[in-house]
Amino acid sequence: MKAGGWLIWPIMACSVVAMAIILDRLWAYRTHKVTPTGLLPRIWQAEQNQQIDGPYLAELRNHSPLGRILAAGLINRRKSRQVMKEAIEEEGRQVVHELERYLNTLGTIAAITPLLGLLGTVIGMIKVFAAITDAGVGNPAVLAGGISEALITTAAGLSVAIPALMFHRYLSGRVDKLVVQMEEQALKMVAVMHGEREN
Repeated sequence: MKAGGWLIWPIMACSVVAMAIILDRLWAYRTHKVTPTGLLPRIWQAEQNQQIDGPYLAELRNHSPLGRILAAGLINRRKSRQVMKEAIEEEGRQVVHELERYLNTLGTIAAITPLLGLLGTVIGMIKVFAAITDAGVGNPAVLAGGISEALITTAAGLSVAIPALMFHRYLSGRVDKLVVQMEEQALKMVAVMHGEREN
């Protein structure tokens, strides 16, 4: 840490933030929490038993992100198919926005940490040339210190950026997959509620 100079500290801070975001999003994107199985059959049963009321919809909204989307459609189940779909789409946009929370930050960390490492490299090389100007090339310890600082910050920046970029791509793909699953469930519910298909 000391050999890397002051720029190592923002790089290390980025690594801590990136790790926190990765762990948080991996926990948040668990399939059984976002798109739990068996939710639609329970809704069909509740509809047939005429149990869909305010408390039921409130419980469904708090159940999961998929529950929020389906509840938005169920509130408008007596309206036209188009109104029901629009309500689902509006709620879906909010759910997707919440699912994508912190992913921009993770992407920013993946982009700036190599630049911080590069800045450390430039500062280290400036120190090397300043040492050459002051003492000439006769003191290898002074030159080695500047070169070492340059290489350490570059390595640190890349070691944070590479996993951050990999997880950013993975988590973005995970969100896309979950969105497709929720959309599929919501469209199925709309079709069944309007008698266009059997459940």
